Amino acid sequence: MDNSHYDRRNALSLDWLNFFLADVRDGLGPYLAIYLLAVHQWEPASIGLVMSLTGISALLTQTPAGALIDRTTAKRAVVVVAALVVTGSCLLLPWLTDFGWVAATQAISAIAGSVFAPAIAAISLGITGPAAFTQRIGRNESFNHAGNACSALLAGGFAYLFGPVAVFYLMAAMTVGSIVAVSRVSARAIDHEVARGFVPMLPHEQASGWQVLLSSRPLLIFALCCALFHLANAAMLPLVSQKLSAINLQMATPLTSACIVAAQLVMVPMAMLVGLKADRWGRKPLLMAGFLILPLRGALYTLSDDPYWLVAVQLLDGIGAGLFGALLPIVVKDLTQGTGRFNVSLGALSTAFGLGAALSPGLAGLLVQGAGYDAAFMTLAGIAALAFLLLWLGMPETGNRVVDEPSAEPSLCR
Repeated sequence: MDNSHYDRRNALSLDWLNFFLADVRDGLGPYLAIYLLAVHQWEPASIGLVMSLTGISALLTQTPAGALIDRTTAKRAVVVVAALVVTGSCLLLPWLTDFGWVAATQAISAIAGSVFAPAIAAISLGITGPAAFTQRIGRNESFNHAGNACSALLAGGFAYLFGPVAVFYLMAAMTVGSIVAVSRVSARAIDHEVARGFVPMLPHEQASGWQVLLSSRPLLIFALCCALFHLANAAMLPLVSQKLSAINLQMATPLTSACIVAAQLVMVPMAMLVGLKADRWGRKPLLMAGFLILPLRGALYTLSDDPYWLVAVQLLDGIGAGLFGALLPIVVKDLTQGTGRFNVSLGALSTAFGLGAALSPGLAGLLVQGAGYDAAFMTLAGIAALAFLLLWLGMPETGNRVVDEPSAEPSLCR
């Protein structure tokens, strides 16, 4: 596309969209576990179950959400509606105590939140085009992590002063900021064909069908790696939050915020590193570094119950999740370039890691009740080690697979 469309206003608007949406896109996240434990005195297994049900609800909509983003030209409006639904669902929580109602509101929040990842990736690709996409994603993730760090600091401070309910109103304020930011992105700057990864070479060419996606061996392997990664990763911070609550209930939310801030501050340079070096170094070395950190982190959590040690170990999440989060849309773009199925493929990958993330809290909650926190952390570390081995042995480098030549056929690399 014509890169003259990618002007300074659009770049800054995308920056601020990622910053403000950071507190909205994942709903309450680990604060849900603290709120249910501190306010409603729920058991760990019940907390894990509602978080798993929430994740499963999101699973069912990840791939359709990607398909919606591939088809719609109202991508900015989709982001606005989703942000309002997520925030509204969470704002109802202080008035709800019944398990069914809590699970329902959080399921609605998760379903709405499933559109954020493909929508932001599509808007970014539609503005920058494939050549500048890696740098834009690195910048997106940097501002996203900066927003997470800022909101976590504010949440920790407000929760200490006013109680856990303060995080709900902080989310509302960030939603307003994200709506303003997305409204500043020029609709005319988004090439909606490029945004779905379709680069027509001839006038009669059409986007690839589903069978092309399903026959891509690297895409299927990467999906399995993503599922295992999040099966190991998703429950770790909520488990740390519960552990901190058992040590000091009043300090649980501020210390969880410290965990989040510590990790997010490390994620910022990791995302910048991906944006600057992933085209030169390749995707796989950076992915392997991110995957290797996770089993190490899980094992280190078992060495001490000291709150400051737990916060320090959480720094490693900044390396692993920071690299993985920035590389995910880049690898999917590499593998789907020219097919017109970028966003639905990103949604399908989100379904894969969403499945792992949905099962993770339930599995961890059962392990904690049956064998204790250390057994839960070591089990998650073992799953993470398996994900690393699969990535190392089965996943090819994708950085040299982008369709750049005008004469190339738009197909998935196999």
